[in-house]
Amino acid sequence: MSTNRVTDKVLLSGNEALAHGAWEVGVKVACAYPGTPSTEIIETLAEFPEVDVQWSVNEKVAFEVALGAAVGGVRSLFACKHVGLNVAMDPLMTAAYTGIGAGFVVVVCDDPGMHSSQNEQDTRWVSIYAKLPLLEPSGPAEACQMVKEAFKISERFDTPVLLRMTTRISHTKEDVTIGQRSVPVQKPFEINAQKYVMVPGHAYQRHILLEKRLEKLKTYSENSKFNRLEIADKKIGFITSSIVYNYIKEQFPDASYLKLGFTYPFCDDKIKKIAKSVKKVYVVEELDPFLEEHVKTLGIRFFAKDPSFRIGELRPELIPDVVSGKVKIESKSDARKPRMCSNCPHWFTFATLKKLDTIVAGDIGCYTLAALPPTCALHSCVCMGAGVTFNEGLRKAIPNGKIIGVIGDSTFVHSGITGLINAVYNKAKGVIFILDNATTAMTGGQHHPATGFTIRNEPTKKLVLEDLCRSCGADYVDVVDPKDREKFEEIVKQRINADALSVIIARHPCQLIKK
Repeated sequence: MSTNRVTDKVLLSGNEALAHGAWEVGVKVACAYPGTPSTEIIETLAEFPEVDVQWSVNEKVAFEVALGAAVGGVRSLFACKHVGLNVAMDPLMTAAYTGIGAGFVVVVCDDPGMHSSQNEQDTRWVSIYAKLPLLEPSGPAEACQMVKEAFKISERFDTPVLLRMTTRISHTKEDVTIGQRSVPVQKPFEINAQKYVMVPGHAYQRHILLEKRLEKLKTYSENSKFNRLEIADKKIGFITSSIVYNYIKEQFPDASYLKLGFTYPFCDDKIKKIAKSVKKVYVVEELDPFLEEHVKTLGIRFFAKDPSFRIGELRPELIPDVVSGKVKIESKSDARKPRMCSNCPHWFTFATLKKLDTIVAGDIGCYTLAALPPTCALHSCVCMGAGVTFNEGLRKAIPNGKIIGVIGDSTFVHSGITGLINAVYNKAKGVIFILDNATTAMTGGQHHPATGFTIRNEPTKKLVLEDLCRSCGADYVDVVDPKDREKFEEIVKQRINADALSVIIARHPCQLIKK
């Protein structure tokens, strides 16, 4: 066992605190694809040279690399935002069956209020769906504590552990006590086909063990220090979790609480106990009725928020309305609408596409802002990679339309390559733009395979996008600077009118990249 760093108290964000907690208990491998609000977890871990950290090409790859390391015997961590976990769901579901070798923690950061996301899904449901334990911190200090416990739970019960953050917890700062690093002895890799080779016969037996594990985890949840009963005023009590606990505590400091931190499996005995201890019990949570639906099954009468509060953040100022039962539906309006940066190369690309009166299938990135005024030149955005595939589908419906698909350089590597191969294979025509600004700009400027640098700015083999596109079978591949307006527009006109599948790489570095 090796140790270093003296115990100290530091002001840390939730993401930084979680990373420090993982470091302290000896995490060896950490993988992710950048995505707000989760990005800083891996960036913080990259500051520790003893941790093997990587930006993976997408979340599925990141999950599988981290899981493989855990099965191989070292503590590992995977981090993502909520929509990123969708990409990793395939291996996640089966990892619940296989179990792990050393501890494996799956950190997912939800985004209530959709500050930087295309949907507002509530990842707590995944714990039921995947039959995995779920931890939910209510602040940075607890995030640091919980991730340490998560590794212990993972190893004790032979399971991946979900740890759910939210934007406010990820980015809020709090004094956090950080300590020494303790590295457990590496576990030997176990060659066990019945455990790790999920053919149907093996999977059937593993499912039986999974259900037995859930029963043991339920008992553990009942005794978890993170499920805390605070019996005070017996007139009113709250069942709650995550950041909402802090919001309610500020408004009702003398009330009784069941503060859930080991949220799933549910601690039914403690839920029943608080219900018996107070005259009036409220279930208050952010987004979906995850806790509400379960408390109903216990036959407990309770009060809950109006369904209108299932949309958006449950901000502190809304708590009185939630408790009083008032309906308050708000339309989200920002004083300043987001827009692309001044002199961003994407301005020039979309100005040309708007001038040529094209239908533009968009994707996830800074360039998605081209859908807003004054540009209004991007017409769809569903998920990462859909700029390529949506383009193909639109052309099937509108064969004579001037349709363009746009995707960023990092997003193309993440999930656009398979779409391009699909288009080539199925003889699709049209134009796909790769908006290459040499970084993952939307999440703060992280590297990816086409930049030629790792997360620690170490040089590595650079993926050459134009060579890749030619290898995929595109008929034409052009590399043009969108700020060269005349040349750029001329090439776009040629390719739009060609009976071919063309890729135009609009290459100009992001203005915010450090020179």
